[in-house]
Amino acid sequence: MGRMFGTDGVRGIANKELSPALAFNLGRIGAYVLTEETHKKPRIAVGKDTRISGDMLEAALIAGICSMGAEAVSLGVLPTPAVAYLTRHMGLDAGVVISASHNPFEYNGIKFFNGEGYKLSDQLEDRIESLMLNPENGIAYPTGADIGKKVEVDNAVHGYVDFLKKTIDVNLRGLKIAVDCANGASYIAAPSVLADLGAEIAVINNKPDGKNINVKCGSTHPEGLQKLVVESGAHIGLAFDGDADRLIAVDNRGNIVNGDHMLAIFARHLKGKGILKRDTVVATVMSNMGLDIAMKREKCNLVKTKVGDRYVLEEMVSMGYSIGGEQSGHIIFLDHNTTGDGLLTALQLLAAVKETGKKLSDLASIMKELPQVLVNAKVKNENKDKYMKDEAIAEMITGLEKKLKGRGRVLIRPSGTEPLIRVMLEGANETEIKEDAEALAKLIEEKLN
Repeated sequence: MGRMFGTDGVRGIANKELSPALAFNLGRIGAYVLTEETHKKPRIAVGKDTRISGDMLEAALIAGICSMGAEAVSLGVLPTPAVAYLTRHMGLDAGVVISASHNPFEYNGIKFFNGEGYKLSDQLEDRIESLMLNPENGIAYPTGADIGKKVEVDNAVHGYVDFLKKTIDVNLRGLKIAVDCANGASYIAAPSVLADLGAEIAVINNKPDGKNINVKCGSTHPEGLQKLVVESGAHIGLAFDGDADRLIAVDNRGNIVNGDHMLAIFARHLKGKGILKRDTVVATVMSNMGLDIAMKREKCNLVKTKVGDRYVLEEMVSMGYSIGGEQSGHIIFLDHNTTGDGLLTALQLLAAVKETGKKLSDLASIMKELPQVLVNAKVKNENKDKYMKDEAIAEMITGLEKKLKGRGRVLIRPSGTEPLIRVMLEGANETEIKEDAEALAKLIEEKLN
């Protein structure tokens, strides 16, 4: 059996891999582990996105929390970063989100936050998993007056909206903004905060029915938003994913502005204001080399981690950096929140537009993306990590790295879930790097099968 927790909690098809029984046990053991050292009745926040399975899993999860004597504080439908913020703001002992982010509606997931609003460490997740897999764990069920209860918080979203409005020092009057809520957790919060700050808004995909979350909309399918921006003459478009922890923007010309471009914009803007801590931005190895070039030109440091926003966050916390993120639009502003926050990112981007007086297309021109080619090499699962042990493969990788030095790069990543090695090349000449990537992938298949 593989590890239960992935890079973003426990996920699977609802009522299949992610059953109510599993949700109950996650609630029970999660409550125990996260509150072991609490010498009072612990209180745990619970939020969810708009999936049809959310009610079922919420009921099971809350039952598990209450079975350990904890109080489940039900926040209703909220963005994931709102649960992280409210857990911290309300002084709760932990938080849980029921969401599968950008995945299709039939999937769902369960993700924990500690009392400070941070995702759990691998060690804590492993402890929860270990206790769940051991029926003789000795954890007793309380009875009588010691059983926990559920408390519902009305309009929890308003507390999050009020927090967001305080993260920028400008109003949004004069801006026309197109918004795609992905029929997800931002459908109330996004229009509310933008309207409250004075923007003129045109909103699409804000009528969730439990089954239309992420369906041909949101940050993974921004085509409809691009069309709306152009047709409506909006200054900017904002596309969120199902749980609103990521943002993909659209400029005034209808062009996509992804996480790499936004990191470059924020780095220049915050450095200019003297508030970019250590003049450093954190990204992952998947960020385009165009970001490296832009940061070097702006005299900003760029630190790269392995893929996953949890690794970006770990680097930020350990080294005292204030901003980091991923190409996918997970951007973390650690001075404001403890996780990727699509709405917070949107406000910071809108503030940069207002404060500079420039169009988003002009701001985004700070970075030019290098062409990127990704080819999958199918190999035996047991051979995925052996590519550098083969002399011919290692020699070809070294040769390509020398060929691209300073104007491109080679990135080899074994898949964590499939019998594949992903071969990614970046460079100025797309035709050339495509030929090189395919040749390297072919060699890997020949040598490792």
